[in-house]
Amino acid sequence: MKGVLLVNLGSPDSPNPKDVKKYLGEFLMDERVIDVPKWARTLLVKGIILNTRPKASAKAYKKIWWDEGSPLIVLSERLKDKVQQQIELPLSLAMRYGRMSIKSGLQALADKGVTDVLIIPLYPQFAMATTETILVLAEKLQKEFFPQMNLENLPPFYNNPDYIKVLSESIKAYLKGKEYDHLLFSYHGIPERHIRKSDVTKSHCKIDKSCCSTASEAHAYCYKHQCVEVTRLVGEYLKMSPDTFSTSFQSRLGFDPWLRPYTDRTIERLGKEGTKNMAIVTPAFVSDCLETLEEIAMEGEEIFHEAGGKVFNTIPCLNDDPQWVALLAQWIQEWATKAVTTT
Repeated sequence: MKGVLLVNLGSPDSPNPKDVKKYLGEFLMDERVIDVPKWARTLLVKGIILNTRPKASAKAYKKIWWDEGSPLIVLSERLKDKVQQQIELPLSLAMRYGRMSIKSGLQALADKGVTDVLIIPLYPQFAMATTETILVLAEKLQKEFFPQMNLENLPPFYNNPDYIKVLSESIKAYLKGKEYDHLLFSYHGIPERHIRKSDVTKSHCKIDKSCCSTASEAHAYCYKHQCVEVTRLVGEYLKMSPDTFSTSFQSRLGFDPWLRPYTDRTIERLGKEGTKNMAIVTPAFVSDCLETLEEIAMEGEEIFHEAGGKVFNTIPCLNDDPQWVALLAQWIQEWATKAVTTT
């Protein structure tokens, strides 16, 4: 029997500092998130970050927490329920960190007699700290606990024409009737070294203005290229003038070089340069979460207003948009008949 496992990032159990600390500990100790030797990662995370960051992060979580719980969890569950209504295969939801573990998700499918699983990381682009860590852990769990299972995964869908259409139409629908001078595509940042580590050619990714637009097999695993490509394809679909939209990267941590330009500084620059009405979309996420609801919709808007801007439109993630639900269901049905394709 075939079944499907949707996997998202995860969330603390509550905005309580104790729960936030537990969650951050699991997340930041992942060797594909902070990719330094274990001794150095342990010193950094357990010796410094977990003694300083949980209280501040807890305050941020409290700002966006819903009565039903974590927005990311609630929205992921809504997505799962709506997709399940459109397919006949067993469908489970898991998180890479926190409760609703990948192991429990696979176990739920195994209990239903599933032997062939399609894992769908809920990330349009490939990255070490998202897609790769999900698939590596799933493979490890399969070998240890589910040897009877066969695992497949949906490839990154950043340039799938149907995905671009769904994303573009959601942006167009939200902005209908709204005035804006600039549309900023903000993606979650990663350290530049992650790009180089993922470069299968070991030489292509220079992280400059040209390598992302120069054809290479490295692009299959290049997060920056895939982000830039989403921006380009959406701009093309919406027939936008090149000077009315741009790409930036948010949520940097530490002092190492991260992908640029940085979102907060870009928002500030736009405001100071005279942009009065701007819109911002976050296509590295399919579900609204702390990074979209607090860092962008709250902190970003404050930065924009302080820099002289007037109207700041935050475009929601796809969440449980009907067209996004239908597309996921379509991909699942295609896989079920061995015809799943992404271009």
